[in-house]
Amino acid sequence: MTSPQITSHWPSWPLPVRQPFSITPRQTCGYLASRLSTFRAFQADHLSGEEFQRLLDAGFRRSGSIIYQPMCAGCRACIPIRVPVDRFAPSRSQRRVLRKNTGVRITAGPPIPTQEKWELYQRYQREWHRKHTPDDDLAGFIDFLYHSPVETLEFTYRDRWDNLLGVGICDICPRSLSSVYFYFDPRRADQSLGTYSALYEIQWAREQKYAYWYAGYWIEQCASMSYKSRFRPFEILCTDGQWREADAGAIQ
Repeated sequence: MTSPQITSHWPSWPLPVRQPFSITPRQTCGYLASRLSTFRAFQADHLSGEEFQRLLDAGFRRSGSIIYQPMCAGCRACIPIRVPVDRFAPSRSQRRVLRKNTGVRITAGPPIPTQEKWELYQRYQREWHRKHTPDDDLAGFIDFLYHSPVETLEFTYRDRWDNLLGVGICDICPRSLSSVYFYFDPRRADQSLGTYSALYEIQWAREQKYAYWYAGYWIEQCASMSYKSRFRPFEILCTDGQWREADAGAIQ
């Protein structure tokens, strides 16, 4: 069912834009296999930076041209999380990751799909996530990562021999940098490239005078999503619609 909604029933804060939202059918959760997930979502051809900032502030995320928010009955495990970049301080282990990647060369520019990136993405899905990506699914790769209704930036990570190590996609808003997706070469897993890319994005956001780095949803029970609370201090979006600084161990 599709209908315009101005106030939110899950969670309980007002929606930031007037849009016809669709409610997705219940399906197996991609993060917690024992649960079912439902999303509120809409497709956007274009959103201004300020509109998208309001959506981020209200707990929405982007996948391709789809703007979505989980609204699963009886579950609020997906907690929006962000880092105030001016107060972030890397931990001892994160400083080790920075030293480990001293020789990595990083460039930033408009997102551009290439054969090299497509092959890296296939390898990442196949070897890291154990997912089979059909050879003819290039269009899906482009739709997922390279069609964006907002201003988007791509970071590429290369070694000294110009081998592509990883690619990060981020959205730019008036007051923040929002991390969308990062894929990397699984054969270089010992470099902790996922952590390194997050540290670099936080550093880049601070240099550009943005207030926050948005990391999507923190899910304590999901190993692939729980790492986000290691970037401290961090803030979470509470059920009254207010962002508050939090400690991972204190969140129920």
